[in-house]
Amino acid sequence: MDGTLIDQTAPIIRCYTEVITGMGHSKPDSSVIRRSLGGPMASTMGLFVEPERMEEACRAFRERFPEIMFDGLVTLPGASDLIDFFAAQQIPQAIFTNKHGETARAVSEYCGFSRHIKVCIGNTDTEWAKPDPRLTNHVLEQINASSEGAILIGDSPTDAESARNADIVFYGVGTGAHDPKELKASGAAIACESLEELLIRF
Repeated sequence: MDGTLIDQTAPIIRCYTEVITGMGHSKPDSSVIRRSLGGPMASTMGLFVEPERMEEACRAFRERFPEIMFDGLVTLPGASDLIDFFAAQQIPQAIFTNKHGETARAVSEYCGFSRHIKVCIGNTDTEWAKPDPRLTNHVLEQINASSEGAILIGDSPTDAESARNADIVFYGVGTGAHDPKELKASGAAIACESLEELLIRF
């Protein structure tokens, strides 16, 4: 979701910064946060916060983020068009993300993605996180699909690993913190600069 369909970097970085500094640490490097996005929250938080305070930090983030999550949120160009295209072809779609599940569904509704995408699974909805293939296979089950013929579209090496672990084709878009060259090196069958460019490929 983040970096693929939306750019929610500004409120995410703001929230990490508020939580980390509020715990007495120095202001984190925003570029380090940005490069870490795509993995579980604990992975990013762990770059700045000691393990014994991880639960406290993640709880503080989840309490604060809903209050600011729409400030500066941008739906990426081509996102709605791509979703509409797949819907017109009656191709089942799902969103799965390491973003908190309730937050992900709120964003999906806010951006209008939920019109066509009814399955939106995030962190804490299951015991798994990307790139665990059990999560990917669970998502496929929710839309009555199999790995054969499925495509995972994403913007990070974590997405590439999620696809590889579940034997799914990966299409990368350089709309997040990683450019097409990096995504191609991570295993993308196709790597595009934007969702608009990717849509042309279909």
